[in-house]
Amino acid sequence: MEIDLPIEVHPWEPFIPAGAKVLIMGTFPPQSKRWSMDFYYPNATNDFWYMMGLIFMGDRRALIDESSGRFNLAAIKRLLTERGIALSDTGRRIRRLKGNASDKFLEILEPVDLQGLLDRMPDCHTVVTTGEKAADVVASLTGTEAPRMGTMTPGPGGLSIWRMPSTSRAYPLKLEAKADYYRRMFEAAGILI
Repeated sequence: MEIDLPIEVHPWEPFIPAGAKVLIMGTFPPQSKRWSMDFYYPNATNDFWYMMGLIFMGDRRALIDESSGRFNLAAIKRLLTERGIALSDTGRRIRRLKGNASDKFLEILEPVDLQGLLDRMPDCHTVVTTGEKAADVVASLTGTEAPRMGTMTPGPGGLSIWRMPSTSRAYPLKLEAKADYYRRMFEAAGILI
C-alpha cells in the first residue's frame, strides 16, 4: 500500500526590495518546528545569516539579537534592502520523502515562477543558488547548465547564474570558507566592494 505524503506549499512570499540586483534562491524551508523566525533561512543552525553578518558587517553575530539570542529580522531586512538582495526559494510546492529538510529527499512538485520573479525585479542581473538542488532547478528553468560550485554561468538576457555552497551546517565547509565563496560572488555582482 502506497502512503500519501503531504504536499507543502511555500510559506512565504518572495522578499523583493526595491532595486534588487541579486536574487538568492535556496530550495525550500525546513519544517516549521525548526524555525527560529518566520522568514528565509529560519533554522538557527543554518550558517546563512551568520555568513551574511560576517561578509557585510565583519561579525558573524551581527544579525543576532543578543538579548534574545535569536535572529534580528528587522536588521536582516534592512541589510537586504540596503544591498538590493532579494530572496526566494526554487520550490513552490514540494513533498518531503523522508520528513526532513534534506534536499536529497525533497521532491519539487512545482517550481517557483522564476521569470515572473525576474519580471518584478527589472534591475536584477544575478541569480544565486545555495546548493546543488536549487542550482539544478534554476538550470532547468533557464535552459542552462548548472554551474560548478563557486562559479557562474551566463543565463538568458545577460543574467549571471551562480551556484554557491549550501549554508546548511550539514555541508562540510567552515563558515569562513562559505563566506569567501559568497563574498567573491557579491563582489562580481557589484554590491560589495
